[in-house]
Amino acid sequence: MRVLVTGSAGFIGSHVVDALTARGHETVTLDLREGADVRDAEAVSSRLRGADAVCHQAAMVGLGTGLTDAVEYVSRNDLGTAVLLAGMAEAGVRHLVLAGSMVVYGEGAYTCARHGTVRPGPRAVADLDAGRFEPPCPQCGQPLAPGLVTEDAPADPRNVYATTKLAQEHLAAAWARATGGSAVSLRYHNVYGPRMPRDTPYAGVASFFRSALARGEAPAVFEDGRQRRDFVHVGDVARANAVALEAEAAAGKLTVYNTGSGDPRTVGEMARALADACGGPEPVVTGEYRLGDVRHVTADSSRLRGELGWKPETGFDEGMREFARAEMHDTRP
Repeated sequence: MRVLVTGSAGFIGSHVVDALTARGHETVTLDLREGADVRDAEAVSSRLRGADAVCHQAAMVGLGTGLTDAVEYVSRNDLGTAVLLAGMAEAGVRHLVLAGSMVVYGEGAYTCARHGTVRPGPRAVADLDAGRFEPPCPQCGQPLAPGLVTEDAPADPRNVYATTKLAQEHLAAAWARATGGSAVSLRYHNVYGPRMPRDTPYAGVASFFRSALARGEAPAVFEDGRQRRDFVHVGDVARANAVALEAEAAAGKLTVYNTGSGDPRTVGEMARALADACGGPEPVVTGEYRLGDVRHVTADSSRLRGELGWKPETGFDEGMREFARAEMHDTRP
């Protein structure tokens, strides 16, 4: 199969290229770092010739630095996706795998002892300032128990980046309906591993911790360090893309899959594991927060396992030991 990979020089995209090549596929690359912009219709059109499928990884990622980034996020993520999909429609390419994200959910899944399944709204600044980080039940104000979020959970994006990732899915769904093509969105959870970018406001928390340790500094853990996340190795994510590209996806619709390890950990646990693996200083819990962050979001990836036969191969401890020694990139992912 001949696959166009956008964002092919980035953190995840470069691993996708490696995974596809190892499985005998031919890859065509498109990346802003190499002078090819997914918003350039001519560049997209030239690379779509003869393609059987597209794996769309190109995006501006992360929480960013506030609304000043909004125009750039929308341009790169949503305009770029629209240009790509228009080119695919014209070229007759009918199979798309999209790099989705768990950020479309907002907060994860919660249950209240009195009210069952509930969806808490954004946390109040006054609560965060006072160190009250757990979202209360929106009906009775009592503590909640976090659980695993499924693909059927309503979307509730909490920042500009999250909003653009949801818009990408809507664009892909519209393309699939209009062309009869098949579209798959892999909603990545917290991806980490070799080639992760260092020292940018757009990198993930694992990158921040690793960069601090490389400088001999203690990782700074926000809130109380008990936020739950699903840390999934980039090699497993790359294989999920390859499996999704090879599968017979439903025509005329978008299918979404959570892509996580299935092994929820706290941010504090991750910081400690990475510090131990690096032989660096112990993490420091700062109590600081970022307003756009959610408290807990962890994946139920059973649909991806059951329907496509994918499962993660790199465990948390092994992955952290590898990441402690891995090469990192200096460019934005």
